[in-house]
Amino acid sequence: MRKTLIATTIASALLLSACSSQNDANTKEQTTQVQTVNVDNVLMKPSPLQYMAPEFDKFGSSDYEPAFDAGIAQQKAQITAIANNPAPATFKNTLVELELSGELLDRVSTAFYNLSGLISNDEYQRIAAKMAPVLSAHSDDIYLNKALFSRVETINGNKAKLNAEDQRLVEFYYTKFVNAGAKLDEEQKVQMREINAELAKLSTAFSQNVLKSFKEDVVLVTDKSELAGLSDAEIASLGAAAKKAGKEGYMITLVNTTQQPILSSLENRKLRERIFKASTTRAQNTNAPIIIKETNLRAQKAALLGYKDWASYVMTTRMAKTTENVYGILDDLAPKAVNKAKAEAAEIQKIIDASGEKFALQPWDWAFYSEKVRQAKYDLDPALVKPYFEMQSVIHNGLFFAMEKLYGITFKERKDLPLYHEDVMAFEVFNADGSAIGLFYMDPYAREGKRGGAWMSAYVSQSGLKGTKPVIYNAQNIPKPADGQPTLMTFDEVTTMFHEFGHAAHGLFSDVKYPSLAGTATARDFVEFPSQANEDWNIEPTVLANYAKHYKTGEPIPKELLDKVLESQNFNQGFSTTEYLAAALLDMEWHSFGVDKKITDVQKFEHNALEKHGIAYYPVPPRYKSCYFSHTFAGGYSAGYYAYLWTEVFAADAFAHMTKQGGLTRDNGNSFRKEILSKGNSRDLMQSYIEFRGQKPTTDALLKRRGLVK
Repeated sequence: MRKTLIATTIASALLLSACSSQNDANTKEQTTQVQTVNVDNVLMKPSPLQYMAPEFDKFGSSDYEPAFDAGIAQQKAQITAIANNPAPATFKNTLVELELSGELLDRVSTAFYNLSGLISNDEYQRIAAKMAPVLSAHSDDIYLNKALFSRVETINGNKAKLNAEDQRLVEFYYTKFVNAGAKLDEEQKVQMREINAELAKLSTAFSQNVLKSFKEDVVLVTDKSELAGLSDAEIASLGAAAKKAGKEGYMITLVNTTQQPILSSLENRKLRERIFKASTTRAQNTNAPIIIKETNLRAQKAALLGYKDWASYVMTTRMAKTTENVYGILDDLAPKAVNKAKAEAAEIQKIIDASGEKFALQPWDWAFYSEKVRQAKYDLDPALVKPYFEMQSVIHNGLFFAMEKLYGITFKERKDLPLYHEDVMAFEVFNADGSAIGLFYMDPYAREGKRGGAWMSAYVSQSGLKGTKPVIYNAQNIPKPADGQPTLMTFDEVTTMFHEFGHAAHGLFSDVKYPSLAGTATARDFVEFPSQANEDWNIEPTVLANYAKHYKTGEPIPKELLDKVLESQNFNQGFSTTEYLAAALLDMEWHSFGVDKKITDVQKFEHNALEKHGIAYYPVPPRYKSCYFSHTFAGGYSAGYYAYLWTEVFAADAFAHMTKQGGLTRDNGNSFRKEILSKGNSRDLMQSYIEFRGQKPTTDALLKRRGLVK
């Protein structure tokens, strides 16, 4: 029955969107084509698998475009019906119907955009470039629809009688319509459409240029002796990467941040400099012009909506509320961070001088010599640490163990489900009482076609309205070892794994009626809070004792070595805080000017912005320079990268509170799950925190966590 209903809806929607002058023969042919596509294309109907998990083995890149077309047509028909409903506007016949609309488009968009970041190729990039302006126009058709907004406005004026969650949805939609330009006149709406279409093209091009740079901006080494400092296994991995790419020698692929992890091990200074410069000049020629156009268009869009700059516009949906609040916290920390970084640099310079070398510390030296400082301070050799962090043990005996202790949940691997890549693992997640929560996919390894960094997203979001359970995934970019070798993780990679599962828990534990308010669909400066709060469980003594064991002998990590690892966590915090703040301030400055300001030189703008805030400290460059700063120019974090620090205030405060309340206990887990993770955006976010903590957060725990105060 459901299959027939969807097929009829898609066919009807496509026919409604067709030109009225078509003759009967063309109409009959189109109907036949739609029905054929519906039969052959699994994206056209809900997956029959448990939890509606994607049938990865039954669709490919050729299925996306017809599904996109059908999904857009279907939702257009649904929106037309909602907007033109002759009955008076009610919450049910307007906003609930909006929540239910676009099921097909949501399914194909979710599949496409998730996989385009995981297994991208030329065809994925072609489709993304084609669909960006199309989807932008479709969104404008919804949020600039005068009749539809009139109904939303009516409901907003009469929302007092609704329950709290329904009122939250009304406020969500009303704000979204207004911020999209629903109150503009017709001429301004035309301008808005043009700006949005161009922005969609530019952000897609920026993202694709960064992805292309991972493939092209590699560093090839032909002389093995230049790789001194790396282990035999690491060298073998670089050789295998070169061979796979059809190159001779050893290939170093860059990660998405400015500083490259490999720099901490390489003894050859000229190679370190070569890698650093390759990293900092990535995509300059292709992305610098995009940045100039994109920031100017964002300023134009903000001005159309009555704001002085893009950052001020963005703050209307953020917890920070104003740009002054953001600059306040960033500028307050900047001098503290730089002073600490300078003290760290002085220690590093002493190590350089003691070695007999005659040079001043440069950015490409920091990681290598700071590691020597770390070793001198803590007598800590990273090569001795990694064997105790084997990936499968980290996942099962660390992450899953901690989540069971905290929330009572368990994980069952599902090898019967189709996967999009051989490296991916699927798990079904259960509550303590055996009831099902949803599915979780883990995609840990770096590979060609996968974007850099680490992230979480959903294939299916939880919704009480739709009766759906969550299907969530985490992605990382851990270097894959040579065949037959174990995956030995750095402690930073372990922390990242716990961080990303904090996002996953936010999606898995969602218990919200409306999909627009569910899971991680919160303000940008709240969404990183659950993930950062989850990080610290990886150093909880009970958890560490369970997973930090030698991959060969099974012996637990020696207490002396573990103590050194834990003591060293605040090491180099001046550097890490400075590089983060530099990127956050750079992001804010790119979005804090109006239409009257014309930028012509990206590098000059960067320098001036950092100088303005006293954070242009040469040995510590921004974590991301503009031309590969995907968060802000392609990833939805424009004027929002500050969120990682903003939410760390919440995370540090929350973890300190839970520590005082007994640490890794079900009581703490149940409270955090009930008041934070399950609520999504269904109530005021600060109120959710207060319900959990009993008060608003303070910065005390953050300053201690980052080692900026004693």
